[in-house]
Amino acid sequence: MSLLLLLSCAVSDDLVIDTADTADTADTSIENDGSYSVVSALSGENSVSYSGQSFRHLLISDLTLYTDGLTERLNAGDYYPAQGDVSKDLDFYLSFDSSTSGAIPPLLSTDPALLQESYDAVSSDKDILGKLAGNDATGQHVDWNTQGIAGWPENPTPQALVEQWSGKLDAQAAAWVQGNYPLQPDGTAVTQVYITENGQDLKQLMDKFLRGGVAYSQGTDDYLDSDTEGKGLLSDHTAVEEGKSYTALEHAWDEGFGYFGATPTYNSWSDEEIADGAKDVDGDGRIDLKSELVFGHAVNAAKRDLGATSATDYSAQAFEAFLNGRLLLAETAGTELSSEQMSELEGYRDQAVLAWELAIASTAVHYINDVLQDTSATEYDFEGHAKHYAELKGFALILQFNPHSPMSDAQFSELHTLLGVAPVQPNDFGFEVYKTSLLNARTLLQEVYGFESANMGDENGEGGW
Repeated sequence: MSLLLLLSCAVSDDLVIDTADTADTADTSIENDGSYSVVSALSGENSVSYSGQSFRHLLISDLTLYTDGLTERLNAGDYYPAQGDVSKDLDFYLSFDSSTSGAIPPLLSTDPALLQESYDAVSSDKDILGKLAGNDATGQHVDWNTQGIAGWPENPTPQALVEQWSGKLDAQAAAWVQGNYPLQPDGTAVTQVYITENGQDLKQLMDKFLRGGVAYSQGTDDYLDSDTEGKGLLSDHTAVEEGKSYTALEHAWDEGFGYFGATPTYNSWSDEEIADGAKDVDGDGRIDLKSELVFGHAVNAAKRDLGATSATDYSAQAFEAFLNGRLLLAETAGTELSSEQMSELEGYRDQAVLAWELAIASTAVHYINDVLQDTSATEYDFEGHAKHYAELKGFALILQFNPHSPMSDAQFSELHTLLGVAPVQPNDFGFEVYKTSLLNARTLLQEVYGFESANMGDENGEGGW
């Protein structure tokens, strides 16, 4: 990742990332080495804190790892779940209880090994569902529990959709141990319990949707938004919170950064290192989950930068905006922001969130191309098609959680009409229409986000992201 403090990247006539007027790091009185580590002018201590966000990323990762390993356990005879057992296992992560499970080691493993050997060593009293869109009492731009989410039949609430997928996996696991397997179009059984007969990959759907319904929703619609008094960018900035080293506003900004998923030294990692996910920065032979592991969309940003034919730098754009905003807050800590300072902070927010969304939308393009390649392959791979489609659908669904999204509600509806809710198989009626719909969906994403044609791929999904 090349880290440019002066960066102007036009992505369409109306959609521009421009940091030419936001490179304040050289002028600030706050000392900073270029990493997301900031000493408070009020407390004299490092005032950055987002362990709760790292913890929720960990829980989502562990839920996905549990799902990934379920087939092997079932096939080995290590686990004979009755109806409801797998749903309870998934709820262990969704409704995590530190009082009973904090001492348990995480499923996530790294090389070298994690520094944190238990959940409590990361954070405590956090779960997934409590921060899923719709479950916050205030601050969200849509009442998800009344309106439901768009892009899925019958507009379920976010939690109801997760429970729908969890219930389907539960039913398939209970049937699996009885020798009843979902069948592929050619009549053979699927090899993974999380693949449904209509080609939905439940593991990928849950993982990608939770990364959006928790991390992206909380980051963009809560901690970095400015529409609710006392929350997000309207949090108090006049004094450090009791027993802490940061103001409420500094902490809100940090929590937004934490949900993006970057590390404090993300700016010094190469795109290849970020894509790999972990780096022993301090050389202690362990991976500190809170500072040496990249999560979620921060990984996707680097992957798309790596895969771009026409160069992008979403990773640098997001990080620079987060850092510059944080330095502004450190410099002004203890005072109420002036209208000019708030406008500057919102500018950094807009840059960070836009780069974050561009990383998500370009990843949707990437998976459209994968699905197009699946449909034109000489030997059809049903489960590969299911995986790629689920990743596409999952990334596309989460675009609705950003209140500042360049995509309108009408465009979002059009996108998901084109994508449908399951992949169409080669022997199905309408298969050629399906491929045309994928191309139209890709064109829509290009038009909304101003992506360069060189990154879009050809009609078979080749040559692009």
